[in-house]
Amino acid sequence: MTPKQWSESFDLAVVGAGILGLAAALAAARRGLRVVVFDRDAQANGASVRNFGFITVTGQQRGLMWERARRSREVWQEVAAAAGIPIVQTGLWMMARRAESAAVLEAFMGTEMAEGCALLTPAQAQRRCPQLPAPDLVAVLESSIELRVESREAIPRLARWLQSEHRVRFERNTNVHAIEIPRIHTSRGVVRAEGVIVCPGDDFTGLYSERLASHSLLRCKLQMMRLASPGLRLPAALMSDLGLGRYLGYAQLPAAAPLKELLAREQPEHVKHGVHLIVVQSADGTLVVGDSHHYAATPDPFGRDEVDSWILDEYRLALGLEAPSITERWIGTYASAPDRSVLIDTPEPSVRLGIVTCGAGASTGFALGEELVTSLLDSGGCT
Repeated sequence: MTPKQWSESFDLAVVGAGILGLAAALAAARRGLRVVVFDRDAQANGASVRNFGFITVTGQQRGLMWERARRSREVWQEVAAAAGIPIVQTGLWMMARRAESAAVLEAFMGTEMAEGCALLTPAQAQRRCPQLPAPDLVAVLESSIELRVESREAIPRLARWLQSEHRVRFERNTNVHAIEIPRIHTSRGVVRAEGVIVCPGDDFTGLYSERLASHSLLRCKLQMMRLASPGLRLPAALMSDLGLGRYLGYAQLPAAAPLKELLAREQPEHVKHGVHLIVVQSADGTLVVGDSHHYAATPDPFGRDEVDSWILDEYRLALGLEAPSITERWIGTYASAPDRSVLIDTPEPSVRLGIVTCGAGASTGFALGEELVTSLLDSGGCT
């Protein structure tokens, strides 16, 4: 049987409606392109909604990733206002309780990445938020840059806004089987498009699987939870010493070496299981708290109580408060690569393949979407 031929054609087809796919659709629509987005699921269900909704600039890897995060934050502000996406929290407090951690923060303040940041003493922090005991606090890196949205609400709203305001067409429950420019073979027929951007997330066995196989990609599994309201408003999103050993903007500074050695001795299980602390607050006062990092080709789908207990242990140590009751738990997965934070490939002249391979999709996706679209247009691969 001859596949159904769509009567409508497009300048660009985007495969994948996670944050990177939506970012590419936005960048293309702003350039005046006719865009269609295909996604195999009925709604956003992957890493783009199973996260903190934390648009993090401070702590991103120095150089290009940090610059991408800054640009993405700018776009988030524009899009949030236009699409009716609430910014539910702003800023970051990186709370240090070790002298070695304070040394990392002092070194960070000497870099260009400290723009928009200040180093607070414990007394200054206590005056800002007297309800937060943090008894072992030695310093706080305060950033005014970060934003937070509710991902599970923001991603659907972003898609609806792209559809209504930018006339992006969405085809859900649709698989893309093959790409033969200008023919896109889907489970709903053949569509014509001059260019394609493929954003597969952590699906490595679909389109261009033979190219992806050469990059030693794994899936990173993480555990997260929502806690009941603690009865106070946090001054910002919170992170702690363990984050200084994981976020490359801090961890790659020479001053971080003593801290990483100390963490490995004092909190070996946390380090082994990739546990660090992020605490963000929702409009209703509840907290989203995590997370952990376990890597495998196919991680098991099961959460472990001991991993949650290590996360909540760090919560108690950093904040000086007992953790409220857990109201919700979930597991997320995202693509991970051993040698890069982003994978961008050109499998064909009119095709770009893009994957965020470090879990920073919300923080860098809008900038990456612009890069993918610009790359296609500059090469003549999309008219």
